[in-house]
Amino acid sequence: MRLFTVIAAAVLLATGGNADDQAAPDRTSLAETERQAALLRDRALEGSAAYAIVESLTTEVGPRLAGTPDEARARDWAVAKLRALGFDDVRVEPFEMTTWVRGLETGAIVSPYPQPLLLTALGNSGATGPDGITGTLVPFATLADFAEAPAESVAGKIVYVGHAMDKTQDGSSYGFFGNVRRRGPAMATAKGAAAILIRSIGTDSRRFPHTGGTRFNDGQTPIPAAAVSNPDADQIERIVALAADGGTPVTVSLTLTPRVAGTTLSGNVIVDLKGSERPDEIVITGGHLDSWDLGTGAVDDGAGVAITTAAVKLIRDAGLTPKRTIRLVLWGAEEVGLLGAQAYARAHADEIANHVTGSESDFGAERIWKLHTGPVSDEGRALTARIARLLAPLGIAPGPENATSGGPDLIPLNRAGMPVLRLVQDGTDYFDLHHTPDDTLDKIDPAVLDQNVAAYAVLLWMVANSDVDFRRTGTGADG
Repeated sequence: MRLFTVIAAAVLLATGGNADDQAAPDRTSLAETERQAALLRDRALEGSAAYAIVESLTTEVGPRLAGTPDEARARDWAVAKLRALGFDDVRVEPFEMTTWVRGLETGAIVSPYPQPLLLTALGNSGATGPDGITGTLVPFATLADFAEAPAESVAGKIVYVGHAMDKTQDGSSYGFFGNVRRRGPAMATAKGAAAILIRSIGTDSRRFPHTGGTRFNDGQTPIPAAAVSNPDADQIERIVALAADGGTPVTVSLTLTPRVAGTTLSGNVIVDLKGSERPDEIVITGGHLDSWDLGTGAVDDGAGVAITTAAVKLIRDAGLTPKRTIRLVLWGAEEVGLLGAQAYARAHADEIANHVTGSESDFGAERIWKLHTGPVSDEGRALTARIARLLAPLGIAPGPENATSGGPDLIPLNRAGMPVLRLVQDGTDYFDLHHTPDDTLDKIDPAVLDQNVAAYAVLLWMVANSDVDFRRTGTGADG
């Protein structure tokens, strides 16, 4: 007997064997919901739609820089794909954004040891002009060292900040080391530097620079800002050490020609698997549709789009209807500042109290190994413990409470009071690929995606087919 037939039979059994009774999900016991979740989990491990989805996205669209025609093609792809997968009422919620696009980018050490540098502009970088700039390099080992430097030591010069990041399974080092990219260029602008180079925020030894967004302060004119690959950063630091021994300055040339393309449209693609009993209560999931423009956005975040889409499809194809609505959101313009997430939070401000919980897949394509929760109620904690038991055969262990925002695009909703859960992938090698030309489909293992789909199907079904209120009352941000 096919597994989906087994699941459908289980639903009928739980409702007394009458097909008409499927409209009364309150009669389905928690034990039966767990049984259905286990069947969904096991079905996903036999093979899900996830790999075919990410293959389609990365092949038919490729890079999807936020606000560009490429991201618009991705939205068109998503609407067509979701409809082809059998989803109804697929919709796009558009929003406006200011769009930055990449241009020519080259760099070189001019002296004392002339050689090219492999680098890439950071999102929102200023331009050098077509003729580039040449200047003395002022090196710093860490962002803290640079922060303490007097402005006169770097004014009119090109700053370099090393600030190397090491691997961690949970990606926890990214928050700290990523500040050199997020804050360094604004700091360099404030100190009067002509430009800034940083070591890529990555953990690989390949000669691929890592891009990523940066921010300038209000009133600042963006200066040229670029990341060099880790091997090039190593080379810079060796040359700086040698030159320092002889008292020789290091001179660097840099050409970056990005531009602001003006105000354009992005958008969130949304589809609901409607709840049969409390359709206004939302369990949210998804991944972000945009990507940086160097690779094809397979790991960041085509995988997350595919995993969550395949999980919702698995539930729908099984003929299961949850009590609550499962909402799949393929977020727009995440990479450039969670713009889609912020637009959604504004557009749905009156509904956030009805958003039960959420979990986003946006940490690559490796195995899920941990289930984290934000602050939740006692009954939410009890249901999470049941979910953890269903996830244990997948090699997933429960993690600490208060340990997650649910995923980047859920941060605005979490701050507005929506409780969150997070299925945490193994990020040991994630920052080898993150924001690089090496983020391509060949890095993804279909069987590993299926493990992710299995976990998401369990999580979504258990929460959406429950009556549990995850919000804590009386204390905390959501109290």
